Amino acid sequence: MINVSIAGGTGYTGGELLRLLLNHPQVKIDSITSTTSVGVPVTNIHRDLLGETDLCFTDTVGHPDVIFLCLGHGISRSFLQENTIAESCKIIDLGSDFRNEPIFGNRQFVFGLCELNKEKIRKATNVANPGCFATSILLALIPLASINKLSDAVHIHAITGSTGAGKKLSETTHFSYRASNISIYKPFTHQHLNEIKRTLVDAGNPLLPEINFVPMRGDFTRGIFASIYMKWDGSMSEAETIDFYKQFYNTSPFVFVSDEPISLKEVINTNKGLLHIEFHNGYILITSIIDNLLKGASGQAVQNMNLMFGLDESTGLKLKGSAF
Repeated sequence: MINVSIAGGTGYTGGELLRLLLNHPQVKIDSITSTTSVGVPVTNIHRDLLGETDLCFTDTVGHPDVIFLCLGHGISRSFLQENTIAESCKIIDLGSDFRNEPIFGNRQFVFGLCELNKEKIRKATNVANPGCFATSILLALIPLASINKLSDAVHIHAITGSTGAGKKLSETTHFSYRASNISIYKPFTHQHLNEIKRTLVDAGNPLLPEINFVPMRGDFTRGIFASIYMKWDGSMSEAETIDFYKQFYNTSPFVFVSDEPISLKEVINTNKGLLHIEFHNGYILITSIIDNLLKGASGQAVQNMNLMFGLDESTGLKLKGSAF
């Protein structure tokens, strides 16, 4: 059994991770830490887990084989400085601290996009989980980047559910604002752009074109729908391009290319990433959908853990979706 600790278990990603790990056949949960809820039963915060666990939040990490850092962005570094973590303990960070700055003391973090870095993750002691927007966008673009096919400006519109903003209430996350509403935020400046660009270069596209990214807030709770288009040079036919994508993800248990147009509910409550490719008037259009809390966060973190401990990467992740 893998002995697991979760640092920061009261938020959306910590709660979703806990739900997955409680049902993982190879995991024993050692501790769930919190700075605000020490001694409080986990089920007081995550009410849906009543009857499934008697664990309480603690301020002690314990002696885990792996620790998941489900902390606010920018807090993971200070957590590791303030807590003694054994060198043998593996770390999976769900925050942004190590995605673009992967070295911390004697630890070096591998970027945990399983479909790109699977073999590196298998050998890794430390993994930086990708951001949710970054995951959906990279799944759409990495196949082309791997053959240096990104040469013209890439245009991205992507809409996310309210859970993408975290559990803390703000003006743009409360019900009165979100309901029956849609809005743009951080156009062309979103923090995930840095990891997107760096990863596309690492995938095999050294000279990147402009990556124009317009993120949007949706009036739903979970999921990301990304619409990505660029000029197409015609060096591969439409059929060849679609077949290339299918072959690229042929060994992935979670990423699939659909021949039919896709909709967001097809991935909600799953660790899947679905892609659909069309061609219009000299442009290629790629749509990409994920559940931002699963493939975009906690599900991908468990997938990384499975690889790091030599398990089948789909262990504990064969989840039931919700089609309606």
